[in-house]
Amino acid sequence: MSETPQYTCAVKVGEKIPDMTLKAYHKDDIVDISLKEAQGKWLVLFFYPADFTFVCPTELEEMAGLYDSFVKEGAEVMSVSTDTHWVHKAWHDESDAIKKIQFPMLADPTGKLSRAFGVYIEDEGVALRGSFLIDPKGVIQAMEVHADGVGRSAKELFRKFQAAKFVAEHGGQVCPASWEPGDDTLKPGLDMVGKI
Repeated sequence: MSETPQYTCAVKVGEKIPDMTLKAYHKDDIVDISLKEAQGKWLVLFFYPADFTFVCPTELEEMAGLYDSFVKEGAEVMSVSTDTHWVHKAWHDESDAIKKIQFPMLADPTGKLSRAFGVYIEDEGVALRGSFLIDPKGVIQAMEVHADGVGRSAKELFRKFQAAKFVAEHGGQVCPASWEPGDDTLKPGLDMVGKI
């Protein structure tokens, strides 16, 4: 990795995501997927550096294991790398871990989507490990970006999604650290100004 990676943070928390249509490998088929079509439900965009690598399959296999839980809670998951849809298919055909994936694997070979989300490394032509939680209106509610050597936790991403969904559905309530469904929430009032 270059000492000064070049990427630009475009969309931020609280901002609407851009609409783009990308090729994807999904359920043994090559399809076109528009991000706009995902509006109306929660969306998890899960960027990773490249197919046929080491950390990436561990993350994607873990996401595949929680995919049904995301869907049951009203979210779609889409993974994104700068590989082509044909490379996604080849990886899916070759890897037992990747065979478990039921969510769309978006292809971003030009880096356009990765740049829009501020995770593209210009010197390398790959994406950092970026996770974005997007609400049904297309607005980013949470994001995290890791260096390529640091794997993420799908369980923690699912917990963050549940918290973001709870806050969206229960106006005026907020979730404290490590909140999980069933835990107490907070209702900020005048006495809590500045404590959120």
